[in-house]
Amino acid sequence: MIRRREFITLLGGAAAWPLAARAQQRDRARRIRVLMGLDENDREGKLRVSALTQALAGLGWTDGGNVRIDPRWSGGDTNHIRALAQELVGLQLDIIVTNGTPATVTVQQQTRTIPIVFANVGDPVASGIVAQLDRPSGNVTGFGDLGEASLGGQWLELLSEVAPGLKRAAIMFNPGRPAQRVYMPSLETAARSLKIALITAPVHSDAEIETAIATLGREPGGGLVVMPDAFTTVHRAPIILAAARNNVLAVYNQSAFATEGGLLSYGPDRADTFRRAATYVDRILRGEKPGDLPVQLPTKFEMVVNRKTATALGLAIPPSIMLRADEVIE
Repeated sequence: MIRRREFITLLGGAAAWPLAARAQQRDRARRIRVLMGLDENDREGKLRVSALTQALAGLGWTDGGNVRIDPRWSGGDTNHIRALAQELVGLQLDIIVTNGTPATVTVQQQTRTIPIVFANVGDPVASGIVAQLDRPSGNVTGFGDLGEASLGGQWLELLSEVAPGLKRAAIMFNPGRPAQRVYMPSLETAARSLKIALITAPVHSDAEIETAIATLGREPGGGLVVMPDAFTTVHRAPIILAAARNNVLAVYNQSAFATEGGLLSYGPDRADTFRRAATYVDRILRGEKPGDLPVQLPTKFEMVVNRKTATALGLAIPPSIMLRADEVIE
């Protein structure tokens, strides 16, 4: 027989348990997995993760305190991305942050419940990641690059300004990525206007990168436009070296190429995209639904000129470009 006092004690304990459980859930460190398409030693990748971490700290989420931020690096390997995404199943994650289209698509295939915030996705609608930009619905939202589709033409125009005698331009891309499709319409329009012949240069390896650029450099009047994706970013060192070795003028889509020896870069500030992604991570952690947060487009672009590389190529960068440059590397 349970006495009345014992019954009240048991009842009170039962009532207190859900309150304690809810408090524990509220106070536990939130878990954020960041899936990067780059190598873990990649300076550019580290800058992006650091931008996310610092922005979250500014919003009250301190790594090692009330959040645990866990980056995973695929090195641009599609199979590795798939393996890392499969690890997510069964983990008690609060949010997944993805970098680029392949990582986002692969993670989305693994979970329709864990919130996903993507960054630097070329065309989220065409990739099937979201149904529409203003109301993505489901468990995915983020920051796309669709607004930069016109950059294809701008890259070609920049090359033409640097080298008015430009006759042909190779468009380098990895055929396993959809990135070039976003930029080709504006590239083709600019090519017709500037009377520049476009050459496609699909590459899968360092050897193919070397061959494509060496072939382009055998005759004068050639330039190179490097498409944005994880493959070209991971393999930027051999691209930059081959361009220098073969005296090929090249324009790139992100500042990391120019700061590491490439001639010229122009495109969205990718680290800034991760800073902006932190605002969505914050809002989701505070109770908002990913599907109610509209996909946003780039707002900050940057141009970097490497004058040291230009000198080595025998070029004088026109004042029209120097005045627009956000950074000039001497």
